[in-house]
Order: sequence, then structure tokens, then C-alpha cells
Amino acid sequence: MPDSVSKPDFQADSPLAVEGGPGWFTGRKWPWPPADEEIGRSLQRLWHSGDWGRYTPPVLEQLRGELCRRFGVEGAWLCSSGTVAVELALRGLGIKPGQEVLLAGYDFPGNFRAIEAVGARPVLVDLAPGAWHLDPEAIPAACSPQTRAVIVSHLHGMLAPMPRILEVARACGLLVLEDACQCPGATIAGRAAGSWGDAGVLSFGGSKLLTAGRGGAVLSSQAEVLQRIKVFAGRGNDAFPLSALQGAVLLPQLEKMHQRHRKRLAAAAHLVEKLRQAPGVQVPPLPGPDAASPAFYKLGLWLPEAQARPELRPRWLQAAAAEGIPLGEGFRGFATRGARRCRRVGPLEQARRAAAATLLLDHAALLAPPEVVEALGRRLVQIARWAIGEPGA
Repeated sequence: MPDSVSKPDFQADSPLAVEGGPGWFTGRKWPWPPADEEIGRSLQRLWHSGDWGRYTPPVLEQLRGELCRRFGVEGAWLCSSGTVAVELALRGLGIKPGQEVLLAGYDFPGNFRAIEAVGARPVLVDLAPGAWHLDPEAIPAACSPQTRAVIVSHLHGMLAPMPRILEVARACGLLVLEDACQCPGATIAGRAAGSWGDAGVLSFGGSKLLTAGRGGAVLSSQAEVLQRIKVFAGRGNDAFPLSALQGAVLLPQLEKMHQRHRKRLAAAAHLVEKLRQAPGVQVPPLPGPDAASPAFYKLGLWLPEAQARPELRPRWLQAAAAEGIPLGEGFRGFATRGARRCRRVGPLEQARRAAAATLLLDHAALLAPPEVVEALGRRLVQIARWAIGEPGA
């Protein structure tokens, strides 16, 4: 399949595929992981050296050094997944059974489970209005004498306000774990996302912006955090390892991280501007370059009427699938989980809204050629009109 669809297919706004028109992207491949020649050469070097079969090959020490340099931290612990990284980070922060950890009521399910895995209790806090991140102003009222830490996730191309979150968390005596699994390459006030908290985590899962199929890392400048992880993970050898082969495929991607970041950001900005014309859908404003530079594992969209009209999101997904557009829904969230497993702070209205109203465009679409991104924007506007039943859509 060629990397772009012929331009004549995009010249007129033909009917959508669900209405019998041509699917503009049907059969198109949105390639990811990247087929980089540099990755192949890196693997070949590992094979020739024999390091691919070693417990502690030099390539992993090189990867640790690169992560520290690029994220501006003093230490990195490599591990088997982003979910395991969250659990290890909590253990590194010294979280004990019976303590509480604050978490947004809308977040990745593995973060909830990681809190449970260390024997702590999740405390659910609502999102900031119109956002996919925890509301920093809700932190003080959520705390009890048992509350020890807060997990802050950057989701769907939206960055949490880390300076404010740190200010509030410190005033409450809380440790901060920053989940940057979706946003390697992002910056907040000129500083890398993932480097703000007492610990940060990355994921190298198969669909992530830095991918090794599986894998993760804990980032921290606090030696005691990494030492606690080392003690927990050391069971004759590392019980949660990242392999030499995974390290070899990640290093070339780190070299291209910022280049791809800029390309995704430009495509996201174009689509956001295009979708401002679309009825029944909201796109979050992109921050100015001095404030932040978001990274897009997914480009998030809101359907503000989705709670009142639950058929809207399925209609979007139906139309997008017929067109060959990689669009999905957001997380289910935790707002309906019972008191046996967690403590909820308030009705979590914003978290419920996010669970019902979020659509996510996969980042692979943001790496497409400009003419494809332009056509994608036009087709998404058509889908928006069709989904709400606008005449002439």
C-alpha cells in the first residue's frame, strides 16, 4: 500500500462510506512500529557482539544513560512494562500496605491495579473541568491521615499542570508519581514530562511512541527511590527485566523522538484547527509553546452531548471504521467502582463525562503525509455532521 492515497480521491467531499460513498482510507496501513533501518542495524550489532543473550549487556546501560540525559533525571530503572513501572515506582516511593494513593477517577486501569498491588488503597479524585488530568485543586480535600502519594497522568495529548500539582501536593505532604507513558518527548515549562515528580514512569509497549513491544522505565533523581526498587526486584537476578533486544530497538527511536514529536504536533494542530468547524465535537486548546509542548500517543476529542445521547459515540466509531480511520474510545474510568476497592471523593462528574464522551485518534495517523492529514481532517468534520444528523452531511 503506498504511503498516501491519490489526491483526486480527496478533491470532493464525497458521501461517507457508511452512506455508500468511498472509504477514503479503507485498506490503508497506518504503520507502527516504525520500520527504521537504524533499528535493524542496532539489532545486527547486538547479534554480532553476542550481547543479545547476556543478563547485563552494555546496550542497557547505554539506554539508561540516554534516558537520564534526555529526560533530565539522575537515574532510570528499566523493567518489563509500563504497568510494572508504576508498581515499582510506588514501592520505590515507600508506599506501604494500608496507605492511600490519590488517582484520577478517569485513568489507565493498570494504575488502579498497581496501587492495589502494593497493598495501598486508591482514592479517586475528579478531573479538572474540560480536562483528562486530575484537578490539582481537589487534592487537599481528598487527603486523609493515611494519604501518602498522588499519581498524575498525562493523557490524550493533554499535559497536567505539574508546577501547580507539585505546589499543592507538597503543601499536603504528598509524594508525586508522574505517569508519562503516553507522552515521551513532551515538555512542560521547558522541562521534560516525566521528570517533575519524585518518580516518573515510561512505557515501551507495542503501540507507544517509544516501542519495544513491551517494557518500561522508572525515572527518578532520588537515589533512595531506585535503591528500594533494586532491593524489591533483586531475586538472584532482576525479576522484572528489559531485554538486550528491547534496549537495542529503543536507542534508535530515542534519536528520532523529537523529530517525530514535532511532526505529530504539527499534524495535531492542523486537525484541531480543522475540527473547530465541526458540530457536536470539542477539541482541547493546544498550549502556547512557552507553556508546554504536548506529545500525542492519542489525539483526544470530546463529544459534549454523549452522556445525554449515548448513540453519538458508536455512530462516530461506526463511520470512522468504515472509512479506515484509526479512531477509538477512551478509558472506562473508575467512577462506578465500589467502596470495597477504593474511596471516592465526590460524584466524579468530570471523570464520568470523560468515560462517556472521549474519542481517541491513534498517533500513527499523525505521521501520515500532509495531504493525508488534510483529508483526514475533512473526513472527520463530515463524520461529526453525520453523527449528529445534520442535514446535508
